[in-house]
Amino acid sequence: MPTLTRRDALALLFAAPAVLHSLPGESAEGISLFDGTSLRGWRAQGRADAFSATNSQISIHGSDARLFYAGPSGQADFKNFEFSAEVTMQPGAESALCFHTAAQSSTSPAPGFQVFLANDAHGPDGFIQRRKTGSLYGVRPVWKQFIRDNEWFTLNVLVRQKQVQVRVNGMLVVDYVEPDDAFSANADFDCRIGHGTFALEAMNPQSVTFFRNLRVRPLPDAAPQLSDERPIVDDVYRDIIRLGAANIPVVDYHAHLKGGLTLDQALANSRRVGIGYGIAINCGLSFSVHDDASVRDYLQSMKGQPCYVAMQAEGREWRTLVSRESVARFDYVFTDAMTFTDDNGKRMRIWIPEEIGVITDKQAFMDMLVKRIEGIMREPIDIYANATYIPDQIAADYDALWTPQRMQRVVDAALRNDVAIEINNRRRIPSPTFLKVAKAAGCKFSFGTNNAEAELGRLEYPMQMVKECGLVWQDIFVPKPDGQKPIQLKTAP
Repeated sequence: MPTLTRRDALALLFAAPAVLHSLPGESAEGISLFDGTSLRGWRAQGRADAFSATNSQISIHGSDARLFYAGPSGQADFKNFEFSAEVTMQPGAESALCFHTAAQSSTSPAPGFQVFLANDAHGPDGFIQRRKTGSLYGVRPVWKQFIRDNEWFTLNVLVRQKQVQVRVNGMLVVDYVEPDDAFSANADFDCRIGHGTFALEAMNPQSVTFFRNLRVRPLPDAAPQLSDERPIVDDVYRDIIRLGAANIPVVDYHAHLKGGLTLDQALANSRRVGIGYGIAINCGLSFSVHDDASVRDYLQSMKGQPCYVAMQAEGREWRTLVSRESVARFDYVFTDAMTFTDDNGKRMRIWIPEEIGVITDKQAFMDMLVKRIEGIMREPIDIYANATYIPDQIAADYDALWTPQRMQRVVDAALRNDVAIEINNRRRIPSPTFLKVAKAAGCKFSFGTNNAEAELGRLEYPMQMVKECGLVWQDIFVPKPDGQKPIQLKTAP
């Protein structure tokens, strides 16, 4: 096997192009990094006993160690490349594939990037790892779990100049283009794309991870990146990265394909700005999704997409239209109090002035609204959206009408029913005062846009509220796993 300096690897590439196919999606050959029987060509740093070669697999069991690929020459080096491997993880495992890295003689952190691998990991002192398999650590977290424990999956990493793409089972989960002014929330993390070798990282004392079929296809140093767009690093860009580094999922759980916005455009925007999305479909009377058959068809159309898939439950009739089994197939369910029947039996949508009419008694209307909200909180939902919205006719009196007593009643209902409160970017509600009351009570919060047009924004208001109200990762909603969803646990009110 030839030595694998970058120059020699490229020579191998041009000498044998017939066996080097594009990754992923094909049975690409490339250059094998593992002989299947030994760790020849690899060098451990830290606890060497964390790594072993068995059954044509590299086993990782332990923490505080890295296994660097040195190659036959001891000087393996890659700039642009296509990497592939098969990986499986036991429950609770954490690991990483590092690239553009190099072994260090001291205990200082190794340079380069990590493709983070974790399905459902828990750390000491109650820490729960929110970042999931496929995350480009420090710059592009993946918040949804796509991989199950004890199942083999394919991991592909493509680097071309300043662009990094990560695929999990062929699904593009990261497409990061490094900006001119690269930013990291961690001063010790060198997040500049350059060149170097690969490493496998042992991160958790109890975790066990296996790699097999590790291969790389070196690309020419001049290989162009796939996108010429370079992000602009502004305060919002930095805040998205800071929150992700603080284990806070920066996810817009209330995004709609409206105003001409397509799914492909939404996913491209997600990868570009670093915000995850929950794509929501409205389910209710007179909507395209309104029964089990239409739920099945819609979910089939969203199968295999790298995003959350949500139901927005419309009106109070939604529970009579679809079965519990159909609802449970969504990642989560949210609703609001913008459609209800008043005390006189009139069904109204309170964002439409003509359906509300003249509000002659603001206080009586607010008392009715809060009572309706308390009832809605008992529905089998995950998130209460458009929280504290009031009709335009009385919106100028928002602060006066949302009295401490009314705020507390809504907060108590959310807490009692384990319903997260949405911080809405489009309407900039709830107010900081309301959010601080809810935070003190122990409520959970989600971020949402509720876009009416194709523009989704960048969650500026929710991120502002995180800072202003002192929210931490424990305060932020994440969808519940199958078997623990409200629709599976709650009985009808």
